[in-house]
Amino acid sequence: MIGCSPISGGLKQFIMSGTRMDFHIPTVRSVRAMVDQLPNRGREAEMLQEMGLSSMEDLFSDIPDDVRFKGELPLPGPQSEEEIISDARRLLGANADMGSRPSFLGAGLYRNYVPAAVFQLVTRGEFLTAYTPYQPEVSQGMLQAMWEFQTLISELVGLPIANLSLYDGSTAAAEALTCAVRVHNRKASQPNTVYVSALTPPDKMSVMHNYCQGAEIDIRTIAHNDDGTINMDSLKEAAGSCGVYLEQPNPLGVLDEGLTGVKAIIGEHTALIVGVQPVSLGVVEAPGHYGADIVVGEGQPLGSPVTGGGPLYGIFACTKPYLRLMPGRIVGRSIDVDGKEAYCLTLSTREQHIRRHRATSNICTNETLIALMGAMHMALLGPDGLRDLAHRNMMACQKAKEVLAATPGVRIVHDAHHFNEFAIEVQGSAAACLDYLDSNGIIGGLDLGRWYEGTTNQLLITTTDQTTLRDIESLSAQLALWAAHGEVSA
Repeated sequence: MIGCSPISGGLKQFIMSGTRMDFHIPTVRSVRAMVDQLPNRGREAEMLQEMGLSSMEDLFSDIPDDVRFKGELPLPGPQSEEEIISDARRLLGANADMGSRPSFLGAGLYRNYVPAAVFQLVTRGEFLTAYTPYQPEVSQGMLQAMWEFQTLISELVGLPIANLSLYDGSTAAAEALTCAVRVHNRKASQPNTVYVSALTPPDKMSVMHNYCQGAEIDIRTIAHNDDGTINMDSLKEAAGSCGVYLEQPNPLGVLDEGLTGVKAIIGEHTALIVGVQPVSLGVVEAPGHYGADIVVGEGQPLGSPVTGGGPLYGIFACTKPYLRLMPGRIVGRSIDVDGKEAYCLTLSTREQHIRRHRATSNICTNETLIALMGAMHMALLGPDGLRDLAHRNMMACQKAKEVLAATPGVRIVHDAHHFNEFAIEVQGSAAACLDYLDSNGIIGGLDLGRWYEGTTNQLLITTTDQTTLRDIESLSAQLALWAAHGEVSA
């Protein structure tokens, strides 16, 4: 096309390098005809008549009056693009950037430094999709990257098999419980029964209950000692069940050496499921080396910023007996007819691929993009880099414990080795203390009263490689002032 010129009679003739084309300027009648083809647009009366109704109100007449919203929704009027962007900036400006002030909030999500190369690579067109490629003949590069993620996770946790990720750490833990029941239920002396740590955070526990209640799986808890370690007498009760879920480090940051002896206690016919913080595996023994059958965890610390709580990706790895009954996607490597390496999806046992009643999971997708960010981060770190990152996390935690232990009005709750986080006692209410710290420019951690009974004066303090000595000293100074304020108030 090289130009156009108006022609009388309501027509425009396009001057083209090829065949001539005539284009009719649409009339009011043709516009109505076009609108009439849009779904539901301009056909409300016709649709109501077909249903034997006279108004839109009749369509919703079966909704009880006492549950209907009365009045107008408190929504602004239509906005231009400029106004919407301005409003969005105003709303986003109300957020507190975790990097803009000292932050000691973790409790499952951790602010580690992610190299800029990860964000650059993941925006390449080859990777920038959340979908799994179903046509392997045109997706070998993407499938190989996914296979590399599985391999990296497998090496990290010390197990031979890993899937391509799940939604997050909570769904991975819940899926592990149901997987354990599928594998062990016939031989279990406690069928349809699993045991989980009593310290499991309530949000994760609620996901486990959602998964297990429909399958009529009974969830029982394993007690912990006052020092945060597992109570071995309580653990013995789990022998003969389908599975045991424990975390290393546990939700209070405690590194429990007792996990190395758990498999001997619960037996071969009970799955040992270990939840991990993946960065900790730079210095902590891989669970596969001390008998874990399934390893799950929240992958976010590797590759993904906290970003307001998402997006996330769950880790799931296992031994061979669980392979055909595990959830999620798996990429396999094989040899094609020409003798070349080839990658494709394999062992597809999720609901979207087979009969629903025979599926291992109703999760029909995964977190491919975020998982690939994790693979990129791990590849950039390498074994030495991962170890250094874990050391930085652990050293920050140790330094914070030393400084806060010497702070007036503060007590370290557990005399143990910790990774990333630890619990402290403060004077008065932990919630009020957090408000005080926030008013003084510090994000002070998690009020453990939100998780456990009898801990309304305890905070979970989290440190990472991004925590500086100045941050720790600022927290210590403000906690000392809080303690003095409490004494004056008393």
